[in-house]
Amino acid sequence: MGPLTENDIRASFVNCTKGEAKRLNLPADLAGQPWDDLDFLGWRDPASPQRAYLVAETADGLVGVALRPATPHTGQPRRTMCSLCLTSHPGGGVTLMTARKAGRSGQQGNSVGGYFCADLACSLYLRGKKDAGPGGRLHESLTLEEVVERTGAKLAGFLGRVTG
Repeated sequence: MGPLTENDIRASFVNCTKGEAKRLNLPADLAGQPWDDLDFLGWRDPASPQRAYLVAETADGLVGVALRPATPHTGQPRRTMCSLCLTSHPGGGVTLMTARKAGRSGQQGNSVGGYFCADLACSLYLRGKKDAGPGGRLHESLTLEEVVERTGAKLAGFLGRVTG
């Protein structure tokens, strides 16, 4: 993924109003992001932990999605796997994130969801730049390129459900 500007990011959102996109908090270190290692830009809102955002390059251009993480489960801690990057995390490291659908369907209250890394750092887990702890990344016979491609396909499927 190449570096993105604030304007690129704000203009990419498909499931919120222009006013909401204008008011959302961007990552504080936008210029310092490891762009070469990112397949998508994902972040939790530093001012409101119950908001998260994801911006990805697609065949149709940039697509940004506003997400709502579910309230963390307080029961017995267990490992859960991210549906995008297949990284396993203990406790609250994976959370259900829902996105209002784009367009009229979203205005009627329809949403879609998926279980994602709570910090949305899937790209960094795939490349070993961030550690999920013992058992976080299982050994696969796929190459890094194939794993990245699989994650991109899963992300495209999720974005397609948001925009479709």
